[in-house]
Amino acid sequence: MLTNLRAGSNYSRQVVSYQSDGLKIHALLTVPNGTPPKGGWPAIVFNHGYIPPQQYRTTERYVAYQDAFARAGFVTLKSDYRGHGSSQGEALGGYYSPGYTDDVMNALGSLKRDGRVNAARIGMWGHSMGGFLTLRAMVIDPGIKAGVIWAGVVGDYDAMMTRWNSPVPASIPQGVLNLRKTAVAKYGTPAKNPEFWASLSANSYLKDLGGPLQLHIGTADEDVPVAFHTTLSKDLKAINKPVASYVYPGDNHNLSRNLQTALNRSVAFFKDNL
Repeated sequence: MLTNLRAGSNYSRQVVSYQSDGLKIHALLTVPNGTPPKGGWPAIVFNHGYIPPQQYRTTERYVAYQDAFARAGFVTLKSDYRGHGSSQGEALGGYYSPGYTDDVMNALGSLKRDGRVNAARIGMWGHSMGGFLTLRAMVIDPGIKAGVIWAGVVGDYDAMMTRWNSPVPASIPQGVLNLRKTAVAKYGTPAKNPEFWASLSANSYLKDLGGPLQLHIGTADEDVPVAFHTTLSKDLKAINKPVASYVYPGDNHNLSRNLQTALNRSVAFFKDNL
């Protein structure tokens, strides 16, 4: 533990750290007050979306989101990812470098070793880029019992390269943008080398999912195409994987108009499935 923070309504809050690829990664941990249920508390790994790493602070953004799950009796752990806030390492983005995926998997591993947590009752929540990381983590580890993705970057690499036309945030360093160019120069485009890019896409391994997914998106999302959401939902249904899809007319990337509804649905989903 690094720092005790002001407690929530019925839970404690700490800034903690864990090891990932030899790096010290900071995270925000919440733990319910009181005696854990038999076997330990259910837990949720919380994967935040893109925030310029130099602006990122452990205790800012997503506080209301994380609070909703903490108040509902879940341990939650929100990783800062490498290069964010006080975490060691270089922030190279979630899509063309494996680092953030490693950090999420190691956050999961840390929770599993926490004696207060029931390792058989862990789920994952992700927003935007965090949705990309959530889907990857769930096909890597089928022990993740359930996942909720809001406005997720959940297209395969072909869709991400050819159908994602949102403006690139000016805060992304050129070195990070060059990772995609370097990969395409080495391996070709998804059109020229579909097998390679499919092998890197979590969408190719949906049969490996160990638990159900709940997906949320707003139709006025200016950051992530709604088609990513609808295609993933269709693909999951095609292989008889359990999925619940919520599309909010006119809502934005943060589901601001339907925030409480989306949080209530997400909390209820985890209560039903963890």
